Amino acid sequence: MATRETPVYMRPINFALDVANGRSRYSRIIPPVLLALDAVLCGLVIWKIPYTEIDWKAYMEQVSQFVSGEYDYTKIKGGTGPLVYPAAHVYTYTVLYYLTDKGKDIFLAQQLFAVLYIVTLAVVMACYWKAKVPPYVLPLLILSKRLHSIFVLRCFNDCFAVLFLWLAIYFFQRKLWTFGALAYSWGLGIKMSLLLELPAVGLILFLARGFAAAMRVNRVMVHLQILTAAPFLLKNWRGYLGRAFELSRQFFYKWTVNWRMVDEEVFLSREFAIGLLVLHVSLLATFIVTRWLKPANKSIPELVKPLLTARAILRPEAQPIVGQGLSPRYVMTTMLTANVIGLLCARSLHYQFYAYLAWATPYLLWRSGVHPVLQYALWAVQEYAWNVFPSTKVSSMLVVDVMFVTVGLVWLGAKEEFQPQSERRAAKEEAASE
Repeated sequence: MATRETPVYMRPINFALDVANGRSRYSRIIPPVLLALDAVLCGLVIWKIPYTEIDWKAYMEQVSQFVSGEYDYTKIKGGTGPLVYPAAHVYTYTVLYYLTDKGKDIFLAQQLFAVLYIVTLAVVMACYWKAKVPPYVLPLLILSKRLHSIFVLRCFNDCFAVLFLWLAIYFFQRKLWTFGALAYSWGLGIKMSLLLELPAVGLILFLARGFAAAMRVNRVMVHLQILTAAPFLLKNWRGYLGRAFELSRQFFYKWTVNWRMVDEEVFLSREFAIGLLVLHVSLLATFIVTRWLKPANKSIPELVKPLLTARAILRPEAQPIVGQGLSPRYVMTTMLTANVIGLLCARSLHYQFYAYLAWATPYLLWRSGVHPVLQYALWAVQEYAWNVFPSTKVSSMLVVDVMFVTVGLVWLGAKEEFQPQSERRAAKEEAASE
């Protein structure tokens, strides 16, 4: 029986759809083309838009004291206040200090951050590609006005932390657990914001490597933190821990991007902080129990009981639970969901925190399974809200609402990678036989 030929006018449309959905051999050219376009865009931003001084000068003042021999964190200060970042931040900006003539060559610094942006974007796209995200999602990775500003107009340390977060995802997707742990630990050593992903990192290592091996990898992360911080710990360990990982830091209402819709009295209240902490723990627990532990195909008591006995780490039950069965999508979905949950429940977000969100949202919206039009619409609302300066009640409401909707949609729609390995295999066989 003869089949109806595709109308001529439909062929270009079908071709475009095949490329956009990754069904064409031409789909693979989309990432390098977007990278090239964004490199040009970064150059235009540096050329056309004036640099904005916020933290760079303070970073350089703090580093200058470090290179002069000051290792007491309580005595290292800059124009914006004391040094409040871990040791890897100091070492990273010490390199920039020497490369940019002690921070005076701002133009060169912007160029270096443009390179950092493109390298990070390349790692992000590699993670997306490994997770088999269709190319139509990728343009959202290069369209953010706020993200370009954070990198090449502000030179924030969040840019380096984000690079190492995505490197950790990249290595974990490829089962390179130690490299992933080192990348994550170095990023955490730049800025403690990466603590938001720690529950996901611990769970991934536990499922993939088992309790004993996961603990060994965790020790590698801890040892890296100790090694980098050693000069400061030896000088004043209380001062270092108090400043670099200050969990009781005071938040200022005037800088908040996410909670402008509440009154300042509420924002500063202890009850509000506790409520956000309870929400954070509750959301993490919900995802852990109903989604993230599903690949183990065991109940929580079955997973925990062997670890409570003597010499638990030597028992067979402490060996890898899922092993190599953790998919790249599982790794990426779990880590990015933990990230967004943490941002949603954060007491206060500043504009530079968008660096942790901008490249995560397109993936999570795609994994939720909502229509591409809605993916783009929600991304556009998020981008608009983060570009309102100063923040307003409406913009902060949109910031929180989009994160809340993203988390909810992921819980509802991203289920495939959280199925036990046997169920995923059976589903693939069934689909192949149809």
